[in-house]
Amino acid sequence: MEEKTRAVGELLAFNPLDAKGLLNTFGVIGVWIIMFVETGLLVGFFFPGDSLLFLAGVGASSVAQELLGTKLSLTQLLIGAPLCAIAGAQLGHYLGARYGRRMFDRPNSRLFKKEYVEKAEYYFVKFGPAKAVVLARFIPIVRTFLNPVAGTIGMPARQFFIWNVVGGVLWTDGILIAGYALAKQISDLIPPEKIDTYLLPAVLLIVLISAMPIFIEIFRGWRERRHNKSLPTAPVDGGRTGAHRAAD
Repeated sequence: MEEKTRAVGELLAFNPLDAKGLLNTFGVIGVWIIMFVETGLLVGFFFPGDSLLFLAGVGASSVAQELLGTKLSLTQLLIGAPLCAIAGAQLGHYLGARYGRRMFDRPNSRLFKKEYVEKAEYYFVKFGPAKAVVLARFIPIVRTFLNPVAGTIGMPARQFFIWNVVGGVLWTDGILIAGYALAKQISDLIPPEKIDTYLLPAVLLIVLISAMPIFIEIFRGWRERRHNKSLPTAPVDGGRTGAHRAAD
């Protein structure tokens, strides 16, 4: 009875924004669920996808117990996380295609903001369908809203699925492997008793690193615009130069 009471207390005290708490409470299944909800349902945009994946990778390493107090299966993570992320995004695309902009016709609230949808639409227009679907995976909030936006504006399901798979695998397995590979270095740098103190800075760093693809694309776009501005403009008046006009 005492154990059941303690388990219920831990569940009630559970914080869905705490990646470490998610792993300790739900393990691999929790990672799968969050991947699906964050990419498939609009209510999932506030989940800590990047930090959860990174810490899950740490949780599958040889120093998992020392750092997180739990041990996860790397194989289950590498297979299940992308599958759930892909399935969630497909659901988001389907809902967008079925219900259209009605999904987003709601007033701003503490959680939902219309600017989230506008930002997703901006990236879709800026980078085109294929790039947007892949790059959105690395941008918190945008990766939730872009999927139904893609369905709403009519991106074909087959085309979406192809790039959804590419982006889903790169995002989930890429961050998982990064966490797994860096776990030992984290253990060497941060004492286990201080891991919670340094968790927030680590999460911010993870988010910045995961957003690098979009920063690169923005830089490329800026460089192309700058290059185009430096090109000579076409002559006006049917190719007549200033000298010709003066002669007239």
